[in-house]
Amino acid sequence: MRVTFATEPASPDRPNEDFIAVTPDAVVLLDGAGTPAGSESGCSHGVAWYARTLGSTLIASLTQSAGTLTEILAEGIKATTSLHDFTCDVNHPGSPSATVVMLRCTDGHLDYLVLADSVLVLDVIGTEDPMVITDDREGQVGKRYRTAMDALDSGTTDHTAALRTYVEAMRAHRNRDGGFWVTASDPLAAEQALTGTLPADQIRAAALLSDGASRLVDRFGLATWRQTLDILDQDGPAELIRRVRDAEHSDPSGKRWPRGKSLDDATAAYIRIT
Repeated sequence: MRVTFATEPASPDRPNEDFIAVTPDAVVLLDGAGTPAGSESGCSHGVAWYARTLGSTLIASLTQSAGTLTEILAEGIKATTSLHDFTCDVNHPGSPSATVVMLRCTDGHLDYLVLADSVLVLDVIGTEDPMVITDDREGQVGKRYRTAMDALDSGTTDHTAALRTYVEAMRAHRNRDGGFWVTASDPLAAEQALTGTLPADQIRAAALLSDGASRLVDRFGLATWRQTLDILDQDGPAELIRRVRDAEHSDPSGKRWPRGKSLDDATAAYIRIT
């Protein structure tokens, strides 16, 4: 595999809550779920710490374990929880959480795992449209609660309050049947991930995108998934993020594209496989 990646925080004065790590045959991307100002999380460490700790655990395990990606994720959640369950309320509904995308290429096969709304795009040889794998359960649940937030201008006091209300309403559905699933403290969440295995020689390339990077397609509608792969292949992940930033800055109040965060942490990785 040949891997290029870029990551950029939404703001230089806040930690990047995304995480990306690479080995010669594996890639891991996490997107930590930020806690709005005024909301409790039960954790003194924060979302960036959680994403980095879990992500580091996962990439290390991928170099050492022959287990399935589901097993590796479950053990990683368990190990990360054990590092702060004696100081933090890990069962708090707002405890740090993250999306996960994992990709591993071994013995001629490509294994993947996707949990929550980060995106895996696979450029399958012989097909025009790429295979897009993402878990949209959070988005489906969120439609019930977004109306008030989306009607307000981003960056205003009212929008900030509405975002907090939205996030706290969503907590009641987190890691629940009929709701949506993310990594937090319960290793059983790993069983809810989307997983699969494909022959590596059928995949030309792959892209791993946090939702801050995928929004060029799935929120802004300014590119197709095929065009996104072309941008990554020809100009690299940093160019994709630059285009996202241009779109965000062109609509700072969210009038054209209503969204919880005017700017978001953005991470993109592009992997040439064959």
